[in-house]
Amino acid sequence: MRRFLPYTVLSFVSLSFVSLMAPVAAWAHTADSVQKINTGDTAFVLVATALVMLMTPGLALFYGGMVRKKNVLSTIMQSFILLAVISIQWVLWGYSLSFGPDIHGIIGSLRWFGLNHVGFAPNPDYAPTIPHQAFMIFQMMFAVITPGLITGAFAERMKFSTFLLFTVLWATLVYDPITHWVWGAGGWLKSMGVLDFAGGLVVHLSSGVSALAAVLIIGKRHNYGKEPYMPHNLTMTLLGTALLWFGWFGFNAGSALSAGPLAVSAFVVTNIAGAAGTLGWVVFEWMKNGRPTMLGAASGAIAGLATITPASGFVTPVAAIIIGFGAGTFCYYAVALKFKLGYDDALDVVGVHGAGGVLGVLATGLFASLALNPNGANGLFYGNAKFFLLQLLAVSVVIVYCFVLTVVILKVLERVMTLRVSHEDEISGLDITQHGEEGYNM
Repeated sequence: MRRFLPYTVLSFVSLSFVSLMAPVAAWAHTADSVQKINTGDTAFVLVATALVMLMTPGLALFYGGMVRKKNVLSTIMQSFILLAVISIQWVLWGYSLSFGPDIHGIIGSLRWFGLNHVGFAPNPDYAPTIPHQAFMIFQMMFAVITPGLITGAFAERMKFSTFLLFTVLWATLVYDPITHWVWGAGGWLKSMGVLDFAGGLVVHLSSGVSALAAVLIIGKRHNYGKEPYMPHNLTMTLLGTALLWFGWFGFNAGSALSAGPLAVSAFVVTNIAGAAGTLGWVVFEWMKNGRPTMLGAASGAIAGLATITPASGFVTPVAAIIIGFGAGTFCYYAVALKFKLGYDDALDVVGVHGAGGVLGVLATGLFASLALNPNGANGLFYGNAKFFLLQLLAVSVVIVYCFVLTVVILKVLERVMTLRVSHEDEISGLDITQHGEEGYNM
């Protein structure tokens, strides 16, 4: 299998030459398309794209500081390599499956394979004031970080070669279809009126539920529950948290796809929810354990930011305080639940992103207001119970689909490859055994 992987990578690269067959007209920068492009919106989305890209290295540091010293580089590598792997997958077929011409509301066709027909002219279905490729590259960064979130659950035990193949399969079979359902033109959840401004369903819930499936299939780390697994470098984790919070402004505000009032609103409530999430987690941790921790503050910030993500384009600042503080407390208890249930979610992906995704999507069903965003909906607190039930349906569907498909993918890989490293390699650490290097040379 090790010999097979490099050839697989080469085959992916060779497929890109198919895009050379795309008609030149698809890339033409006509006078009409130039007139439709708003340079301010384009600049805003490109900056937002760069901010979201920075979140993946931020996630690598956030996760890297929380594992043991012998696994720091392997954990960072699992996030960083996705910038390469998913970027290629997205260009070749991922974007087309996610946003391409609709097939019965379920998936996009492969008509846009290799970015065929994805040129500089705006696409009215997605972003009418910016080049189509600007929208494509913005969405690419979402596709990159989402499987990265899952890696925190099975940290310190998954074989790197298997992880690479799992990532490509998961992105193709799980992420891309759900993206089309929720955001793609003609997607069935979108057509029903489900709202997810920046990725509560698509990013956080999908990764959190898949993380739960992964840890149940892969199993616990050696001596889990018998010895403490302490973070080796919380200063690294704090730096990662800061980069994630910084990048989240591009994640949420950038999802407005134009530089206007909606982007400002999303920017403001993003910061508010991150702050409220930090306070919520710290306060309850302090009350329960008698002292506040830096890890708790970082976890609360990520919980608040993840939970406001689906609601960020639809709710007021006061609602953001309630959502963020609720996220800090709800996710705190969701993380604690893993010790009672006995599964080894190493870096609390299920409790933060899975629970936060559920809460955020449902909170959108409660607090969304047409007065804030005419393209949204009124939530339950504004008299629209039907919309809340619709959000609940979306949560249920995504949970079932992600869990089942992730189990199937891992079970297939378990039969044809080894999911996790050997017992001896796990004891030695994945840095040395998987990559032949160490994070620190003291």
